[in-house]
Amino acid sequence: MSIGITSMGVYIPYYYMKRDTIGKAWESRGQKGDRSVANVDEDSLTMAVEAAMDCFRFTSRERIDALYFASTTAPYSEKANSSVMAVACDLRKNVFTSDFAHCTKAGTNALKSAYDAVSAEPMHNVLIAASDSRNAYPKSQQEQMLGDAAAALVVGSDNVVATIDHFTTVNYEITDIWRNYGEKFLNVGEERFITDMGYMTVMTNVIKTILNETGLKQADISKVVLSAPGLGHTGKILKKTGFAEEQIQDNYMLQVGDCGTAQPLLGLIGALESAKAGDKILLVAYGNGANAFIFTVTDEIERVQASSTIRKFLSKRREFESYARFLSFRGIVEAQPGAPFKLPASASMTWREQDINLRLYGSRCKKCGEAIFPINRVCHACGAKDEYETVRASDRVSKVFTFSIDRLAGRSDDPMLVQTVSEDQEGIRYYTIMTDFVASEVTVGMDVEFTFRKMHTLGNFNNYYWKLRPLRREGK
Repeated sequence: MSIGITSMGVYIPYYYMKRDTIGKAWESRGQKGDRSVANVDEDSLTMAVEAAMDCFRFTSRERIDALYFASTTAPYSEKANSSVMAVACDLRKNVFTSDFAHCTKAGTNALKSAYDAVSAEPMHNVLIAASDSRNAYPKSQQEQMLGDAAAALVVGSDNVVATIDHFTTVNYEITDIWRNYGEKFLNVGEERFITDMGYMTVMTNVIKTILNETGLKQADISKVVLSAPGLGHTGKILKKTGFAEEQIQDNYMLQVGDCGTAQPLLGLIGALESAKAGDKILLVAYGNGANAFIFTVTDEIERVQASSTIRKFLSKRREFESYARFLSFRGIVEAQPGAPFKLPASASMTWREQDINLRLYGSRCKKCGEAIFPINRVCHACGAKDEYETVRASDRVSKVFTFSIDRLAGRSDDPMLVQTVSEDQEGIRYYTIMTDFVASEVTVGMDVEFTFRKMHTLGNFNNYYWKLRPLRREGK
């Protein structure tokens, strides 16, 4: 039985910031390239949901048996983030969920656990989502190098696009990059020490180990995917391991940045999007040690290459030009809040209405076929009571039916709200807020899709819901 990747998806936020913008804010030189920036209503969980939604282009969510969520910046320290994600993705209620955390190789730890679960055959399809939105101290080098993103994979044994042939790992204790409980910013050791004695030592070790264990030579590998905290690290690995420059897969440091747990999976997906059958891919992820995988691409790869996921998201972005707003969006400086919500948050109501708020279900009358959102026990067309089936709306594309722009309703750092009513092909109308938009481009009739976002933290817990945005995931 061949086990490997059967589907893949990514998410790169709508906003990006030139590193030079950050440098100029501190009257210093900016590094090359850009870093992605999560919107004010995004976090690691919402980005993971987006990557999973992208994954569902190539696999059915009904087939998912387990969900592993990996992040060093998960919204909850004590609460299963994966359980929230499973409901937002509308997975089966008996899906197994688990959280992976605490180091940047958590995403590949989840990948190895998924392989083990499928190999043991209690699970047939495991969805992995890795996502991070990390903060560095203002003016530090890491402030420019970090980026926000998410990547998702499905591991299974049917229609495999890349088999997992071999895995090896190295455990290595070093205090190089860390964050203590309750801290907002990364702590980073002395650069030369953590690079030479940490990253270079471990990555070189694990690469030589996996080549020795498999008997493969450098020339047998088509692409090498390396996680890296900076721009020059992969070049140093080349010199120590004997690979050619053209074998190194772009890890998107110049366009996205170091996105933590998501970075190695993002690079792997990038390699798969340009691979051909028979190619061998070496994936190496760093974080208090290192994980290494060998993949072989199969003929199924053409099935998932119809549209380039990464290029699609990178082509539909908007530059974020204000460093002050950047600090505010990330919670480093506090902005004046917007108008208060009229209703207090209720944990019991949130639980009771999760099919509407998290799964985004509407209802369709079994007697007359009328559909409505949200779920309504009484059909407004024929009056039938409790005669309905649920309808998932989260993956639907709709058109703006009407909208209004309020330029003073939001937070002081993001004051504009676009109240939107959209209508889908079935005639169902949805009322919510738009995000990731350019106000002058919002028009009646424009295509929009749903995106899972954080609404507020009333009640001292995260309240999530779905907003509308101009198409990015659907790519139309």
